[in-house]
Amino acid sequence: RAVLRKASALEYKIQRRALRKEDFINYIQYEVNLLELIKKRRARIGYSFKKDEIEHSILHRVHSLFNRATGKWKDDVQLWLSHVAFCKQWNAKHQLSKVFSTMLAIHSNKPALWIMAAKWEMETKLSSESARHLFLRALRFHPECPKLYQEYFRMELMHAEKQRKEKKEFEQAKMDLGEFNYSEEILNGEMARIVYRDASQKIKGVEFQLAVLSIAKLFDFTQDLQKEILESLQARYADDPLTWDYMARQELELGSLQPTEHPTKQKKVSEMAQREERCCAVFDEAVRAVPTEDMWKCYITFCLERYNRKTNSEELKQKRLERTLNVFNKAHESSLLPEALYKQWLQLLLDSSLSEKAVEVAEAATRHFSQSVEMWQMRLQVLIQLERDDVTQCFEEAMKHTKSKGTLPLWTLWVEWSEGINCKEETEALYQRSLHATTPAESVTMKEMYLDWTYRNGGYKKVKRLFTSLCENRPFSLDFFRKMIQIEKEQESCKMLHLREYYERALREFGSTNTDLWLDYIKEELSHPQGKPENCGSIHWRAMKMLQGDLVEDFVSKYTFLQTGHL
Repeated sequence: RAVLRKASALEYKIQRRALRKEDFINYIQYEVNLLELIKKRRARIGYSFKKDEIEHSILHRVHSLFNRATGKWKDDVQLWLSHVAFCKQWNAKHQLSKVFSTMLAIHSNKPALWIMAAKWEMETKLSSESARHLFLRALRFHPECPKLYQEYFRMELMHAEKQRKEKKEFEQAKMDLGEFNYSEEILNGEMARIVYRDASQKIKGVEFQLAVLSIAKLFDFTQDLQKEILESLQARYADDPLTWDYMARQELELGSLQPTEHPTKQKKVSEMAQREERCCAVFDEAVRAVPTEDMWKCYITFCLERYNRKTNSEELKQKRLERTLNVFNKAHESSLLPEALYKQWLQLLLDSSLSEKAVEVAEAATRHFSQSVEMWQMRLQVLIQLERDDVTQCFEEAMKHTKSKGTLPLWTLWVEWSEGINCKEETEALYQRSLHATTPAESVTMKEMYLDWTYRNGGYKKVKRLFTSLCENRPFSLDFFRKMIQIEKEQESCKMLHLREYYERALREFGSTNTDLWLDYIKEELSHPQGKPENCGSIHWRAMKMLQGDLVEDFVSKYTFLQTGHL
């Protein structure tokens, strides 16, 4: 009876004139949960009869619900995918074929759905022909989609591998192949070669070639195909850094293809060092042939990857460190080291206790990228970490070279350093200077920091004077006012008069966009010993006038909660 009552209520909802997607989803979810419950109960009591009358009728109902929902909300891909997942879960192959067919007719502009359908045909229905047909249809809609070509290429190789296994098993069983005719061309991956050649004419770029090559490597019968892709890669993209990067990294794998019997630990380390040397020889040739930032970046990334690999050999680790630092240095001397890699170089030098070299590199980086705030910040952090004497001089130099916009990280670093090193007068002068030197939007953060520092070092009276003076220059942040309100509340003689002043100032700036500020003001009037609860009505009236759009409704609901004691 409970099931009937619930199902009837859900059924009524989907029979309305104005249909809602949520009602269909809730109904489907209920039926799916019911199916799971029946499944568990059958397993528990060992009852396997009347499946046609019970499960099949529910399954049929769920499919019809999905069909109605996807018919009504055709653009909702997630709804289609939920139907697909349900069909897979309950092994409804015939129904799933229909779902895929209808979905692809509507969402033919989404390559991922074509790939999903083809993969299901290939792996679940074991139909290479259907999968191929789907891929060819998909390529008519997306003739230049790399992912589609990659998956089609993979599918053809999987088909060839499947046929090779079948033939091998027939031969081992000494069975007459009869009508089974296995074409040697298909067995050797000729279909995949045709797909690759067609794709390489339409899709330019080394990334696609490398992706196809990595797929071909997964199959042990594609040596000729791999060779063709590699030759094409070297011929067409000889000047691309990714080609050189791939060729260099191949040297690591080539060494591992020649295993020796019972290699000693020392032998393994020696072999790895030799392989890495061969990789670096290719990279050295690459940076001579293609002297670009991207090429050096590939070389450095490789060196850092090798250095970060765990090894018990100190000798190998030291060799990797020296090689990495040497490559960084060469790239720097060529003026082709990207800005982002200077930070990694500096960190490596500091971790290796090469502080003098780190200072030298940081200085060179700021010369090379003199307008980069990040470079100056990096150099200053190094100097502060090493407790150098010329930090102030470096800060002054940084401010000369950088524009006022975006210098907030430098100013925050400067004042934080000054708080720990300099006297209060110097730090205060620095805060005052930062307010004029930064852009109005960035000065907001400096005002908050200045207010906090003044309270910690000068006390309540001084921070109150500062707050009044800072209020003369916009813009402000909400946190600036909240900080002052918090400071006032921390005083033993917390005055409501002062709190009202701070709330009124904050509401002048943020009253039209912030509901919580109004509610906090009302709460303050209600809870403070010197508060006037009779003011709450006028505050509420002002809030209703000032707040914009949906915020009014939000404020009314929160205010109602406040009145009932739930907020």
